[in-house]
Parts: sequence; C-alpha cells; structure tokens
Amino acid sequence: MSFELFQIERIAEAQEYILYGRGACVAMVHGRSLGSSGYMTEKGLAFLFWRDGRPWLVSKGSEVEAAPEQVQEIQKFSEDLKNALGATDEH
Repeated sequence: MSFELFQIERIAEAQEYILYGRGACVAMVHGRSLGSSGYMTEKGLAFLFWRDGRPWLVSKGSEVEAAPEQVQEIQKFSEDLKNALGATDEH
C-alpha cells in the first residue's frame, strides 16, 4: 500500500518532520511516529478532544462541537496514515 492508495498528500517537509494531509485533515509525522491528527477550520488548525462524552474541535481561541462526519473523517485519516506509514519507506 502507498500514500497514493489512501489519497494522502505530502504537504510540507522540515528537517525530520513531514506534514501529510487529506481533505481538511492534517498530521505531523516524525520518522514513523504520528502526532495527533488535526482538522483545518475557518479559525485554523483544530484538534479533536472529547469532553463529557462529546467531541470538540479545539484550536487557539476557539472550541466548536465536532460533527459526527468530522470525527469519522479524522479517525479514518489517522488510521489510513498509520497504515501508509507502516507500508512504505518513502518518507
């Protein structure tokens, strides 16, 4: 499997880090270590947090409840990126 199969793009690189994305989802990767996946919003990059059993997209100065579709998109992106990272030596 490859990044193309999962429709994941390499957005940017800096020394030991690579930024990958698909749709509104992005994640910073160091080697094969995947950081938290984020979601691009009108207010900038937000991360998924759970509070009292409800999902929230949280960024600097902004918190909005995440829609079920957004949660699913972030989780699927994270899963696909983990699979792509484990299946290739391209990065």
